[in-house]
Amino acid sequence: MLSSLLDRPRAPLPRNDPALYERLADQWWRPRGRFAMLHWLAAARARLVPPAARPGAVLVDLGCGGGLLAPHLAGKGYRHLGVDLSPSALRQARRHGVTAVRGDVLAVPLRDAVADVVVAGEILEHVPDLERAVGEACRLLRPGGTLVLDTLADTALCRWLAVGVAERVPGLAPRGIHDPALFVDRAALTAACARHGVRLAIRGIRPSLPGLLGWAAGRRDTVRMVPVATTAVLFQGRGRRTAGAPHRNRAHSRRTP
Repeated sequence: MLSSLLDRPRAPLPRNDPALYERLADQWWRPRGRFAMLHWLAAARARLVPPAARPGAVLVDLGCGGGLLAPHLAGKGYRHLGVDLSPSALRQARRHGVTAVRGDVLAVPLRDAVADVVVAGEILEHVPDLERAVGEACRLLRPGGTLVLDTLADTALCRWLAVGVAERVPGLAPRGIHDPALFVDRAALTAACARHGVRLAIRGIRPSLPGLLGWAAGRRDTVRMVPVATTAVLFQGRGRRTAGAPHRNRAHSRRTP
């Protein structure tokens, strides 16, 4: 009887349900697992992070997951703070040297201007309030600090590729991981960043085609992400926070030292 209960398929979750990350907790650090593409994106994201400009520099990693960014920051000189809602992911992030903070990216429990760099990797397409998420990311930045992000564009092409195709290819995207209604309008994102003092430059990226073919054939465990002309599917952004920009989200934050 117990065996039959354990073998029974679990009920499907709604799209974009955070509980999915608990179900897939053992997949974070498998290079050919369900989160394989997140490894490729973490490496690409880290290439946009400049070396620390001062001793004690802080990088805040919003939606850090299992801490996949950590190995790619080695030698850059940051104290790496990771913010996430998933307890199992944060436990794994700690094992990879991340100072884990349980919290929502819409109300980050960190004080204003704590970070030299804020990274928001593959998280903005999961939040119901883009403006507030951007405000929190910018609030955390010191004047002159750098915002680095990557996310999915709100286009028909992206919805077809990221949901219709990627969710059918093991390693590209687990089924149900995205709600395409939350995919990110590029103009709205850059405008929101500008309102919070960050002039964001964006560029498209995709997996290297030779790398992707080698990965699919089992000849390699990772794929390099390369720039492309279009931002209509997957794109990166980087910008700096200007001195004197207001902390518009201050009323929403739970501030800790």
